[in-house]
Amino acid sequence: MQLRVAVIGAGAAGLAAARELRREGHGPVVFERASCVGGTWVYDPDAPADSLAAGATHSSLYASLRTNLPREAMGFLDFPFAAGPDAGDPRRYPAHQEVLRYIDGFARRFDLHRLVRLHAEVLSVRRRHDQASSSWKVRWRKVGDGQDEEEEEAFDAVVVCNGHYTEPRVADIPGTTRCCMRGLEMILDADRGGAAGVDAWPGKQMHSHSYRVPDPFLDQVVVIIGAQNSGADISRELAGVAREVHMANKSAPAHTCQTLPGYHNLWLRSMVERAEEDGSVVFQDGSSIKADVIMHCTGYKYSFPFLGDDSSITVDDNRIDPLYKHVFPPHVAPRLSFIGLPFRVLAFPMFQLQSNWVAGALSGRFQLPSKQEMMQDVRTSYSELEALGWPKRYTHCLDYTQFEYNDWLAEQCGHQKIEEWRKEMLDAYRKKRVDCPETYREEWDDDLLLEQAHQDFQKYF
Repeated sequence: MQLRVAVIGAGAAGLAAARELRREGHGPVVFERASCVGGTWVYDPDAPADSLAAGATHSSLYASLRTNLPREAMGFLDFPFAAGPDAGDPRRYPAHQEVLRYIDGFARRFDLHRLVRLHAEVLSVRRRHDQASSSWKVRWRKVGDGQDEEEEEAFDAVVVCNGHYTEPRVADIPGTTRCCMRGLEMILDADRGGAAGVDAWPGKQMHSHSYRVPDPFLDQVVVIIGAQNSGADISRELAGVAREVHMANKSAPAHTCQTLPGYHNLWLRSMVERAEEDGSVVFQDGSSIKADVIMHCTGYKYSFPFLGDDSSITVDDNRIDPLYKHVFPPHVAPRLSFIGLPFRVLAFPMFQLQSNWVAGALSGRFQLPSKQEMMQDVRTSYSELEALGWPKRYTHCLDYTQFEYNDWLAEQCGHQKIEEWRKEMLDAYRKKRVDCPETYREEWDDDLLLEQAHQDFQKYF
């Protein structure tokens, strides 16, 4: 059964979806509000005007960003991300420009550009009430042409691939006024009392979404909230120009206050306790420093502003509910689906497998469980997370279960499982990053796995 399918977003997930849908015989139309394909990998040197909000800026890249995964493991399963003779950046952990070249090369190799409408912003996706409930109407407009005209088209199905690195999450610092990012609505948590609040704090607050280059932080004292990928990388970069950098880690014991090896001005700290009117930032151990900047490297929120209640899903504390296997809302499956929601994963291989599953489910080649069975699976997964003590916001975190998930997807699709070398390469990277956080991108000891990867790649060249 051939369907007309709207794909929202032309990043790696949207392009993977478009390819698999067309291979299955469907007619995908990809909507992309930017001027080119690539999604979050399209660098925008202009930071958002509001340093705590996404604004009109989609990209969260900073100028010096390099991948934190080896390229061989990152790539699509049948389109290797290898450092060939025409590679602009042949390093195993290349800069973001190389990833964008790879994504564009994927689009060119599979003739996907002609399926993409650029400068096309989706405004709303709604079920059609005048026809069968499986039909959708998509309202969209051209961006940047000075026209406010909107268009509406009917589609048999919708695949959402708009990413999740656009809507910043901001740390809720106890005892302060916190910034609720949707609509930048200021909510006073008056019950906690105590500190004057970040709103009264005289320094600058920003999210890493707005960070591009270190120069503006020359000779400043910067507090980084968050010690994951962006927090760690930005802290080290800022240490080269700032007077002091204090990286606050919520997982660190309250007494933590130590300089990182190789630095004289970069400290790992316990979490921030409060901010005060005199410019002080107080940590959980009671110590304080006078800071110029608080930068939130605290991740992002899922956001689907174009979806209505008839999508049957809600987002609460970054849990998209209900969602069968992170892809299908049971009440409207398979005519509405999501690609690329899980995080802390090898994203591109997962995009490919999810897209293959969605395409086959839409054509009837794969049979989904009943709505009741899918809902029961969702409830069971929530119970398992609760038993592990995982907070709701980690519902879509597949850090240590991604290969089990991908192998399950591969089984549904009749696809080969993820290669063993890819799994072992990820394990080797994780160990190397812990042992050598400063040099893991330049030094590695998985040459045998690298050789296996290149042998495997030969069948695709």
